[in-house]
Amino acid sequence: MGQPVSDPLAGQYQTNPPREVPTRRGTELLMLGFAAFIVTMALVLVEANQEQELTSSIIWLGLAYLALFAGAHLAVRRWAPYADPLILPLVALLNGLGLVMIHRLDLAYAAKAAEDGKDFTPYIGKQLLFTLLSLVLFVIVLVVVSDHRTLTRYSYTAGLIGIAALALPALLPSSLSEVHGAKVWIRIPGITGIQPGEFAKILLIIFFAAFLVSKRDIFMTAGKKIAGIELPRGRDLGPLLIAAAACLGVLVFEKDLGSALLFFGLVLVLVYVATERAIWVVLGLTLFAGGAVVAYNLFTHVQTRVQNWVDPFADAYGDGYQIVQTLFGLGTGGIAGTGLGAGRPEIVAEANTDFITAGIGEELGFIGLAAVLMMYLILALRGMRSALAVRDTFGKLLGCGLSFALIMQLFVIVGGVTKLIPMTGITTPFLSYGGSSLLANYILVALLLRISDAARRPATRPKPPVPQQAPIAEAHTVMVQRPPDMGGQQ
Repeated sequence: MGQPVSDPLAGQYQTNPPREVPTRRGTELLMLGFAAFIVTMALVLVEANQEQELTSSIIWLGLAYLALFAGAHLAVRRWAPYADPLILPLVALLNGLGLVMIHRLDLAYAAKAAEDGKDFTPYIGKQLLFTLLSLVLFVIVLVVVSDHRTLTRYSYTAGLIGIAALALPALLPSSLSEVHGAKVWIRIPGITGIQPGEFAKILLIIFFAAFLVSKRDIFMTAGKKIAGIELPRGRDLGPLLIAAAACLGVLVFEKDLGSALLFFGLVLVLVYVATERAIWVVLGLTLFAGGAVVAYNLFTHVQTRVQNWVDPFADAYGDGYQIVQTLFGLGTGGIAGTGLGAGRPEIVAEANTDFITAGIGEELGFIGLAAVLMMYLILALRGMRSALAVRDTFGKLLGCGLSFALIMQLFVIVGGVTKLIPMTGITTPFLSYGGSSLLANYILVALLLRISDAARRPATRPKPPVPQQAPIAEAHTVMVQRPPDMGGQQ
């Protein structure tokens, strides 16, 4: 197959069209169906082990679950056709397993309430409603944010709104904002509550990513040297330090040190990824160690959590009760677990929120819990892969920040549950009961899919240049000599 010789631009522009990049949406739909099958079978196991009557309602629940995510799949097919095909099925399976555990705990709570002669309202109905609203918001974000680069226009606005959202609970009375000692809620009497910090997390990631892109060269070169360390100028570093200090100050004031650790880790990772200088990690860890010492000496609840971390059995029936029961539950589950519906995870307080991974570890064992953690790891790796492949620096930082937020949040909560680090009050993404966390994390997933779509979308070929013709006034004049008249010659 040769190129037409008559066209001088053929070798440069009229090449064979590139091979069509597969969208893999069919693979995504197939995996969503497999996730729905797993969730339905898990519900059957829960009902069987709880000695409940197996009815066709379980099949209808599975079909309804599949229909919800089939709608999300159609939205991705329409507005992000080249997005990574693994991200949505992984999120759907994690969300489904969370619904199964919440339903399993509802059965236990209902049985306990019946013994005590009390009424009980299941949590599963609200969580299903939260899932529906989250998927609607997921679709809205995909439609509105047609290009992730447009978010840079609103970076400072996002930063201001994020800080205001974090500070608002601290300004409200404790009756409207405090739960278990942490002022992180906005409670609407008679309706529900919202955790604005969950949404502030995404807004601040957008701000930090856009700021670091605009100041990347300054962070790497400009400024003075102090103790051999080249620091940026104060006026360039100021907005970042002010935003980070405001976030941490508000969170410390609200006694939400788990979220403070999350935000601190996010800023540190974004700065390192933007500059590729390890000195920022050293400085950040030094500041973190100093802040941890100050927080321990200032707040009694921090001292209590550290003591429970060091030796929870010293107060096994008091402040250390949750950790002790969690460790017993994980030990009872062992390698293979007791089976869905055959354990006693309801003994642990807040088993459907902060300690839902403990219930999974008890009933699914080390194998099941490791499989769940592996799903989170694959989800974050696919997000990181998209961040590396996208063509703009802002997309790289934004995708990295969003992916790391999932892993950091998981590390903080699972590390606390397993006594690796002191316990904090962060929820497990997609698994735990709660509307704010679910809504915010589906926004996060929608942005990851948007970045993934931009990374995998085939680049458009440049149009061949149109030859420019000189104006008539500038055209060269050619003298043409008229031939002699030969009419008179024979």
